[in-house]
Amino acid sequence: MCEKSQDEQEEQGVTGQAQTDRVADDPAQTEQPQTEQIRDVPVVAVVLAAGFGTRFDPDNPKQLVSVGDRPIVQWSIEAFEHNPQVTDIVVVVNPKVRQAVETLCEQGRYAKVRMVIDGGKERSDSTQSALQVLADAGIPGDAKVLIHDAVRPFVEQSAIRGCVEALNQFDAATVAVPSTDTVLLTADLGDRKAIDSVPDRPNTFRAQTPQAFRFHTIREAYAKAADDPDFHPTDDTRVVVDYLPDTPVTIVSGSETNLKITTLADIPVAESIAGTLAEARANDAEYWRNRMHALVGSLRG
Repeated sequence: MCEKSQDEQEEQGVTGQAQTDRVADDPAQTEQPQTEQIRDVPVVAVVLAAGFGTRFDPDNPKQLVSVGDRPIVQWSIEAFEHNPQVTDIVVVVNPKVRQAVETLCEQGRYAKVRMVIDGGKERSDSTQSALQVLADAGIPGDAKVLIHDAVRPFVEQSAIRGCVEALNQFDAATVAVPSTDTVLLTADLGDRKAIDSVPDRPNTFRAQTPQAFRFHTIREAYAKAADDPDFHPTDDTRVVVDYLPDTPVTIVSGSETNLKITTLADIPVAESIAGTLAEARANDAEYWRNRMHALVGSLRG
């Protein structure tokens, strides 16, 4: 099991209060007075892996399909495990794959994974399950929560870091990339759709994940959404935009390689990205080996 004991959780941060205060040294925080201090708080990554994959392959859950040298869900877990700013990870799964994901966690020895929990029927149900677990664990309201789709296995460290740092100034943020296509907003015209408006392309983006929030912000948004019978959001940013309209959601730069694997047709693209990343890792290792050999040679000389 990946679930840690209560004592371990308190020691490692998910239930802990902020450890120390530090002076903000990020130039992006220009709106904050230089004398203001930012409290260190838990940074919790919620990895959503509870989808049933009806557009993929019902017999092979896509969370466990191998891309490159590891299952898709493992890529996502490791992205947050290796980020020094992330303190805790909660993995939300389809009950059908829970045992397999727990085994992956045990084999990978992921120190930040606090628990693996069952998700719900809809994406929003899975998010709310994670938020309730965090509330029960007692994390502070100003904790930073990053919610990520496990089927985006190639999220970059710069995107994760950007989300964490954006929450120093805003209560909500989302990774997104500029739209390269013209976006059409439509309205119903009988049995057809008709163009209602065409927003300027520089103002249009394609949302990705992670999507990041102060804990109290995303909890409040979901609490307000619970009273709406038409509540069916496709992502967590939409919940804040719709139910906390006065809360700005800032954009964090994403990348085209932050691919969402939705159908079997996405696998060849994902394999190509995985291969490129593996090649980059190999080249880095070779570079440092050569540097070390050169250093040793100079010392001997």
